[in-house]
Amino acid sequence: MDYSAANHALWNVIVQFGLLAGAILLANLLRQKLSFIRKSMLPVAVLAGFLLLFAKIIGLVNIDQPLMEMLVYHGIALGFIAMSLRVPAEKDKGRSDLTGLKSGAVIVSSYLVQGVTGLLITLMLSFTLMPNLFQASGLLLPMGYGQGPGQANNVGSSYEALGFAGGRSFGLAIAAAGYLVACVVGVVILNILSRRGKIGKTRSSDAELPAADFFQGKDEIPISDSIDKLSIQIAMVLLVYVLTYLCAWGITSGLSAISEGLANTLNALIWGFNFIIGAALAMLVRVLLAHGKRTGIVLRQYQNNYLLNRLSGFFFDVMIVAGIASINPEDIRGLWLPFALLVIAGAVVTWIHLAFVCRAVYRDYYYEGLISMYGMLTGTISSGVLLLREIDPDLATPAANNLVVGSSFGIVLGAPVLILVGIAPRSPWLVVLLAAVYCAILYWVILKAHRKKKA
Repeated sequence: MDYSAANHALWNVIVQFGLLAGAILLANLLRQKLSFIRKSMLPVAVLAGFLLLFAKIIGLVNIDQPLMEMLVYHGIALGFIAMSLRVPAEKDKGRSDLTGLKSGAVIVSSYLVQGVTGLLITLMLSFTLMPNLFQASGLLLPMGYGQGPGQANNVGSSYEALGFAGGRSFGLAIAAAGYLVACVVGVVILNILSRRGKIGKTRSSDAELPAADFFQGKDEIPISDSIDKLSIQIAMVLLVYVLTYLCAWGITSGLSAISEGLANTLNALIWGFNFIIGAALAMLVRVLLAHGKRTGIVLRQYQNNYLLNRLSGFFFDVMIVAGIASINPEDIRGLWLPFALLVIAGAVVTWIHLAFVCRAVYRDYYYEGLISMYGMLTGTISSGVLLLREIDPDLATPAANNLVVGSSFGIVLGAPVLILVGIAPRSPWLVVLLAAVYCAILYWVILKAHRKKKA
């Protein structure tokens, strides 16, 4: 085997990870040394991502785009698997309410608000300044903002086949802009709320070290035995992710055997939301381990919440840096007027909508719920977690978990949205009407639905 630099396959991954590591360390140094960056609450991972993006644009470094996209894709799932393996605190055990369902309704109603806003903008432009504009292109706003580059790419490509020239690039550009909105506007909002005393600052670097029981809880395996405790945590996360792959593969293979058309419709959705399957399997593993410990089959507790928190933080940090670095400015070509209007309007209406509904759903942790949902519904789950970690660094509130559980309910509640996407090119005004009706139904779920009390 050739171990020299000529073996690109051998060294490329190391070089790319080295670029990520260098950007993170430089960004951390800048945040520590420059007070205006530190006071801005700009997360190190975001700053590192933009440093790497700038270096790529000026030709200073060569970014492996497919590898960065792969890190974003896998990082989401690995981060949420690590979070879902954590042993619940005693105060959270036995909690049973409709927060998961309502979080799903918050997510899907946001898609609808974004979709109606986008359609009204592109319809207005098509009747005035841009008569040749593809009228349904406004629906790429919720695809790019709410569902991310995967769905923006898929829907944009399908609209391109129906006559929207540059539809795929337009969708990807909105998704990229949405991520920037989540990171930049989200940080500005954090600063405003902090100055008003609404939220607390991130823990400083000289905060007290965690207590010893974070590292060695009751009945846990030793910190270092014949195998390191961290190795066990990593092994559990990776094993659950392999099970996630097998589960998704089994589902998609079964769908293909039943109906190719059904498989083509759902396969991208299943693989695109593999982090939900992974989180569900991690919770199942957690329950099985707890049951085994109660029955004496498992003698010690294998999960360590502190280490799992650190693992999820690592995966999210890498994912965020890679996600920003993988943005391709060339995707933003032409169509500047509708693009600018959609990006600005999307950022504003999403905040106004979420500020209203989150107050009804997340009463005990309103700002954590609001900030995390805004980050996700303008960017991705990763940007939602990124913003959340600035005010909830240990993910102590249920806000992060609501992103996962809400997305699970969102898949079911969001099925009609995919139908509207298909109808829009032929009947955009009908879609506006149907979306408004469905949004009203979801508002009822958010504001009025409650679990019946046991007699």
